[in-house]
Amino acid sequence: MNLIANRRKILVVDDEIVVADTLVLVFSTSGYECRKANSAEEAIDLIAEWRPEVAIIDVILPRLNGIELSRILAASIPDCRVVLISGYPGAMELLPQVKAPAKAPQILAKPLHPSLMLETVSKLLPCKETAFDP
Repeated sequence: MNLIANRRKILVVDDEIVVADTLVLVFSTSGYECRKANSAEEAIDLIAEWRPEVAIIDVILPRLNGIELSRILAASIPDCRVVLISGYPGAMELLPQVKAPAKAPQILAKPLHPSLMLETVSKLLPCKETAFDP
C-alpha cells in the first residue's frame, strides 16, 4: 500500500514565511501531505500540478489577495475546501463577500493555535475509504 498516496493534501498560502513554515510543520507531523506557497501566484503554479483537498489561505497577500485566490481555486478545483486566515482586524467584515463564490466556511484570526487548525481541517475533510493491502 502506498501510504504517501493516501495522505490528505493541504496547501498553505501565506506571505509570512514563519507562519507558512509553522503550519506546514504542524500538518506534516500530523500525517498530512502539506505544501506551501508564499504568494498567490506561487499557489496558482502549484495547484496546476498538485491538487490539494484543503487550502489555508492568508487574506492579505501581495498583488493577488487571498479572496481572489480562493475564487481561482474554487474554479480550478471545486472540491477543494478553503479556510481563510488573517491577522487583519477587519477581515471578518469580508466574510459575506467570500462565502458564496469561494465556499469558504470561515475566516480564522491569527495567531493560529495548532489544535484549532488541525480540528478545522479534520472537520472539512470527509473520511477516505481505505483498502487493506496485506
